Amino acid sequence: MFKLIRSKSSALPHGALKNYARCFGSVVPDVQLQDFSVENETILSYRKNSPERKALQEALKRTAATCEDVPIVIAGKEYKTDRVVHQVMPHNHAHKLAKFYYADQKLIQQAICSAVETQTKWDRVPLVERLKIWERAADLMAGKYRQDLNAATMLGQSKTVIQAEIDAAAELIDFIRIHAYFLKECTKYQPISENIKVTKNSMRYRGIDGFIAAVSPFNFTAIGGNLAYTPALMGNAVLWKPSDTALLSNWRIFNIMREAGLPDGVVNFVPADGPVFGDTITASPYLAGINFTGSVPTFNRLWKQVAKNIDSYINFPRLIGECGGKNFHFVHESADVESVVTSTIRSAFEYCGQKCSACSRMYVPESLWPAIKSGLQREAEQLKIDDVQDMSTFTSAVIDDKAFKRITSYIEHAKKSSNLEIIAGGTYSDSKGYFINPTIVQTTDPLDRIMTEEIFGPVLTIYVYKNSDLDKAMDLVGTSTKFALTGAVFGQDKEFVCRALEEFKMAAGNFYINDKSTGSVVGQQPFGGGRMSGTNDKAGGPHYILRWTSPQSIKETFVPLRDINYPYMSE
Repeated sequence: MFKLIRSKSSALPHGALKNYARCFGSVVPDVQLQDFSVENETILSYRKNSPERKALQEALKRTAATCEDVPIVIAGKEYKTDRVVHQVMPHNHAHKLAKFYYADQKLIQQAICSAVETQTKWDRVPLVERLKIWERAADLMAGKYRQDLNAATMLGQSKTVIQAEIDAAAELIDFIRIHAYFLKECTKYQPISENIKVTKNSMRYRGIDGFIAAVSPFNFTAIGGNLAYTPALMGNAVLWKPSDTALLSNWRIFNIMREAGLPDGVVNFVPADGPVFGDTITASPYLAGINFTGSVPTFNRLWKQVAKNIDSYINFPRLIGECGGKNFHFVHESADVESVVTSTIRSAFEYCGQKCSACSRMYVPESLWPAIKSGLQREAEQLKIDDVQDMSTFTSAVIDDKAFKRITSYIEHAKKSSNLEIIAGGTYSDSKGYFINPTIVQTTDPLDRIMTEEIFGPVLTIYVYKNSDLDKAMDLVGTSTKFALTGAVFGQDKEFVCRALEEFKMAAGNFYINDKSTGSVVGQQPFGGGRMSGTNDKAGGPHYILRWTSPQSIKETFVPLRDINYPYMSE
């Protein structure tokens, strides 16, 4: 929790500012934000008969009982079109959870006009007032609406209770609170003023004139909240295109922020067909930035459209993107086998491998392979794959029919290839839900496409290397794929770990030592990767908010200049 106090000058009208200047010498008010500490949100346990488990089960019943009607919202007004779409439960795709509408080009253009107009007004709201809204929102998410967020995420995105809790509750709340904390920390910096009686130098953080387009993914409810509301925190107005398959949980966030006091029009809720949305926003001269999480082809398309229209913009649009990865676990002969097995099972198969950071390729030394193989097979066979409302379920269905077809095509490739052997799983069914059993593949070819392409599903491929070929195996990590998001090394040999830290420096934006490649926590492991994994702006870290501000340096002089000449000129 954090506490805020109003800046002494934050609410001064224009006339009062003049009086303030006469009395105190400066027309630039100081931003005085009280120091506050911040901690990560506690993750609840959901043990049997616990209060949170009972509350969640009630929320699940309420959420499943209706197909919620979700409108487009622009400047506080609701709209519906003829393009009707439904969000279904991935684990029971006959069950419709939400009905929503695609905005057409005209509505998107209307949202752009509204956002551009709103931005100038919102940017003038003092930081202290914005922080109060974010504090109220975090409190609502942590308390009143926690289980509504979890239920919408579980049913709409097929997350188990723990995966929903760490995402839709803890991570979302952390983004809201900790980015507000980083904004407060930014205001502590002020430029050097050598003699405050002569000159005062200051810095203020403005929004970017125009609008920000937030394009969010299905796999993390919290990412939707971050992509839309962190730019808003910094004084921007946003068009938020939520994922079709995370629509309901994102709608929950939108309404919580409104209840917390965010003015209409600061964030506009605009579900839309992807290409229509992309074409419309990139054609507007007022595009100030795109905050994106999704596939490389989609981000590339947006980037090309911006480049094509670059001469028409009033700003150089900021393009911030996170595009997934081909994340690795690299095992050294000195590794703890049990730790390798349990960490890899969790990383590869929690949430069906649909985390951006999920392990999908693994390198194992020949000497440890028999023990690691048997351990992985044993654990994989015990995993329960079922409806998320069953609390004993480890994971559930993949997100939709497109994902199901893409992921199973790699399994079929493994079945047909002479270089690949399925050693666990390999079965699937979409009769009721989009279920794919966790699949482990062993390859003799470290460059097979199953080892180099992003699959984004519960498929783990392992290359077994000779102990004597450690150098060659390490070289494969950074050269065989275009991604560089997350990676982990396992080993007790300190010399190896130190070497890996340098050898894999460019292979992962988030690097783990004797830990799984998933599980980054806001404020603890700021997230993002390089190469084709994205622009690596480190959401959840202190630098991320600076991507959404256009700072202004101000020099204010109190001693009038009386002479155009310099002293040496008269000597």
